[in-house]
Amino acid sequence: MQYLIDEDLSTEVAIIARGLGLDAVSVQELRIRGWKDELVRERAARDGRCVVTGNRDDFMRFTNQFAAEERAHAGVLVVPYTMVRRGAAAIAHALRAFERTRGDFPMAYVCDFLQPAELEG
Repeated sequence: MQYLIDEDLSTEVAIIARGLGLDAVSVQELRIRGWKDELVRERAARDGRCVVTGNRDDFMRFTNQFAAEERAHAGVLVVPYTMVRRGAAAIAHALRAFERTRGDFPMAYVCDFLQPAELEG
């Protein structure tokens, strides 16, 4: 699975996630910082990337809107504020745990909350 780390999270999340073997890139690395959320969502869908964000309300709304309009969507993972406070490594490790447990379940139109995971080496 491919991930797009939203600008409300540190670029370090993408860097650490890549070190853990995940395909992750940040909004800052793509040089699309400052784009409206809907444009970020469209870019992620076009690239087949699941958005990882702390911006729950907007991205839940966009997920419903994209589903109703049958627009491309590769999923959204919302990072709870408590996990954001734990730092980039906690988020990256939670992504790796999510990746390991999700199986072949398609992410189109899924909007879920990322769950904490143990930090592993």
